[in-house]
Amino acid sequence: MTSIRQLAARLLLAPLVAAGLAGAAHAQLTVGQTAGISGAVASSVGEATKGARLYFDIVNAAGGVNGQKITLVSLDDKFDPKLAVANAKTLIDQGVIALFLNRGTPHTQAVMPLLTEHKVPLVGPSTGAMVLHKPVHPWLFNVRATYQREAERSIEHLSLIGIERIALVQVDDSFGEDAAAGALSGLAKVNKTAVAHEKYDRAKPDFAPIIPRLLARQPQAIVFIGSGTAVVQGMKAVRAAGSTAQLVTLSNNASAGFIKDLGDIAYGVIVSQVFPYERSIAKPIIKEASEAAQKAGVELTPTVVEGFVSAKVLVEGLKRAGPKPTRESLRKALEGMSHYDVGGIELGYSPTDHTGLEYVDLSIIDHSGKFRR
Repeated sequence: MTSIRQLAARLLLAPLVAAGLAGAAHAQLTVGQTAGISGAVASSVGEATKGARLYFDIVNAAGGVNGQKITLVSLDDKFDPKLAVANAKTLIDQGVIALFLNRGTPHTQAVMPLLTEHKVPLVGPSTGAMVLHKPVHPWLFNVRATYQREAERSIEHLSLIGIERIALVQVDDSFGEDAAAGALSGLAKVNKTAVAHEKYDRAKPDFAPIIPRLLARQPQAIVFIGSGTAVVQGMKAVRAAGSTAQLVTLSNNASAGFIKDLGDIAYGVIVSQVFPYERSIAKPIIKEASEAAQKAGVELTPTVVEGFVSAKVLVEGLKRAGPKPTRESLRKALEGMSHYDVGGIELGYSPTDHTGLEYVDLSIIDHSGKFRR
């Protein structure tokens, strides 16, 4: 005989089960995000999420997708891969039609088995790791270019402006190894080797022993591969030690929060970019994002643009997935976007290519604390 306690438990679980079934079969247009809302990458995560919400708000104000409005549910994983997995499982069980705009290479790798197990797409992971591109994962759709291409492009630029002695400082995880591979490839292409190559712990970065070894090699430029506060700490340690070496980092740090955290040492830092210049309104996508940001009172930064573009790609997939989209129809619709003009830049997917965009550029932080191209 069923007890009152057992009956109550079933009644509490019923809405969650129903939500899961609805998400899989009837496309309640709920999109799930797990990312470091707090912690080392909070600034850039916040900006990317603002950008995504700007676009979703535009779509919802126009009636949604086939009459269904999009809801973005964001959970804080505190930049912890284990918590990212737990959050992703929670979102999947609650019936999201897709995961979206998560942050971090180890975090994405940890979530990938869930995509296969539950047959749910992940669109626009905010990481450029090559492992997310090759081999192609059937349920993962990248939007931004790879870190390897960013790092390689940065090295090419340093070589072109006459810098010979280049050092690398990387976080000791899968993201660091991946991006460093691009930097080393770039060095090889210009017949150079790194004068120093140091690694730091992701969970507890300690630059005290690293910086003296690094500067003993007299680098003219230092490429920092890492995220948020750790890179800020490393760059500040370089300047505190008296070095005037050119400082360089990748697009995962292309946020206003990163510049603010750098403070007085921000001027002159080079940051690679994977989207068109946020002030270049000649590009339709930038004009669209700029108008939306201005209306909402949001500062348009490269990371806000990333969120905006990623949301636009997801919405286009949902539009093509039919009046009652499912996770499977969304995946097929995305793979059919072979020549999609996002707004002056073209994205292409196929069953054998989930790379998305290949755009890479460089910016420098100016005296006013803005990125300039």
